[in-house]
Amino acid sequence: MPTQEIPREQWNNFFESFSRQHAGWLATLEVFASDAGAQQEASGVPFEGISLDSDKGNSGAVVITVGKTPANHVSYKIDHPVHIWLQQTEAGADTALEIEADDDSKTLLRFRSPMLPEFVDGVVLD
Repeated sequence: MPTQEIPREQWNNFFESFSRQHAGWLATLEVFASDAGAQQEASGVPFEGISLDSDKGNSGAVVITVGKTPANHVSYKIDHPVHIWLQQTEAGADTALEIEADDDSKTLLRFRSPMLPEFVDGVVLD
């Protein structure tokens, strides 16, 4: 499975495009930290978006939002991100984003059924 690192100077544009292409896709959000182990924040909920929060000074933060209803809505902030990787299938479909923070924690955003964006009709059912 090919993986590519997204350069820091491209994060903002990448997140805007990625959020548009994957809005409504069913996602799982997992966090891996040395002090807490693996924690699942959300599973099988619609992806809403990912963005760069620059209110944290120069280091910034990444915010991932999933879930459409109050019962399953999660907004997760990753402070001090240092690396962002996009994982894809051999055919080029996006399967996951991995975000590493400066404290060595990792956040993994995975999609249930990865497919090429050109095969998605853009209709999201509530």
